[in-house]
Amino acid sequence: MDLRQIRYFVAVADARSFTRAAEKLHIAQPPLSRQIQLLESELGVQLLQRNSRPLQITAAGRVFYEQALQVLHRVEQMKAATIQVGKGQSERLSIGFVASTLYGELPMLTRKLRQAYPEVDLQLIELTTMQQIDALKTGRIDIGFGRVRSNDRSVSRIVLREEKLVLALPPHHELASETGPAPLAIVKGQPLIVYPKEPRPSFADQVLNLLHDRGIHPGEIHEMRELQAALGLVAADVGLCLIPAAAKFRSDLVYRPITDERATSPVILSHRANDTSWYLEATLRLTRELYAENPPWLNG
Repeated sequence: MDLRQIRYFVAVADARSFTRAAEKLHIAQPPLSRQIQLLESELGVQLLQRNSRPLQITAAGRVFYEQALQVLHRVEQMKAATIQVGKGQSERLSIGFVASTLYGELPMLTRKLRQAYPEVDLQLIELTTMQQIDALKTGRIDIGFGRVRSNDRSVSRIVLREEKLVLALPPHHELASETGPAPLAIVKGQPLIVYPKEPRPSFADQVLNLLHDRGIHPGEIHEMRELQAALGLVAADVGLCLIPAAAKFRSDLVYRPITDERATSPVILSHRANDTSWYLEATLRLTRELYAENPPWLNG
């Protein structure tokens, strides 16, 4: 098995066609098919179901595909790091994040990373949790900070903390007359704003599933693309919104903590499975140091 065969297989798996893969690779189809056959012969398993249109990947093929993506990414990382060092350039660390983490750990963590590793070029990319999964697999990002649990075996996740949810209300709303903790059932029958609208599953589904599990039925549901827009509609008296406690960035709203112990949203660090790069240990260590400082947003 060599890297060429691995690249060929990934190209075929992505294209779901030998013809399209051969065109993309700028080679003829017969030698491409031959290399995949040699790969299957060496492994002793069938990777592709050739009698289907479009081409289907077997269960063994899916496992090989996930591992192949990681191998190819590591090779690209190795090449890039070697070239960077040889040319005196800095190493790049790309971090994906969901917007709500900007009101929690991400800014302070990024600052700590820059202080501890000034030679590293940090790149921040806003992505939904689901987009982060794809970005990790393709090598666009190295780690991600999201809120939705994923079952993708090629990506590992670490729950950094469970962040309490709060209910955002316009100040003149009848439920805003009190500012103390409130039960989750307080949203029953109330118009509710959730975000993001897409892609799904998302934080919106976390909120809706939480309510569904408790048998709580809100009124009209308004789906918005982002947190800022959702809170803007709250200010416009369109509805109420459940948000992570650290995201209380609008001063013209009232926020009531939710007492239900399950009314939380996880902050999840995601990375490629079996990745042992230095930045994982460094990020976790600096995160622990950050939490030990007990910043105001940590406990809502």
